[in-house]
Amino acid sequence: MLSPHSRLEAQESSELPRELVELGVNLQRMPASVQREMSESYDQVVDCVRRRRRILNLVQEALAQLRLDIKYLMFDLEMTRKERDLLRAQLDELDELD
Repeated sequence: MLSPHSRLEAQESSELPRELVELGVNLQRMPASVQREMSESYDQVVDCVRRRRRILNLVQEALAQLRLDIKYLMFDLEMTRKERDLLRAQLDELDELD
């Protein structure tokens, strides 16, 4: 029988690797003494997996933002070069007129 804590974990299990979910299910089938002994370690592993997933998501978001920033910078650089070339051409025309 699932406890409320187990139901909550079942709802959140989609974010956990299948093997870890299976381990939790198997742990619930064990005698209570084994469950008590192993539950803290299992919870620590689950917390670690979730923390790593959050960190990975943050890194992926940061990389996506960095890629976007680079695209904007490249566009800005290209426009600045075009403006520079246009101004040089205008200066050259003025020099030729003098």
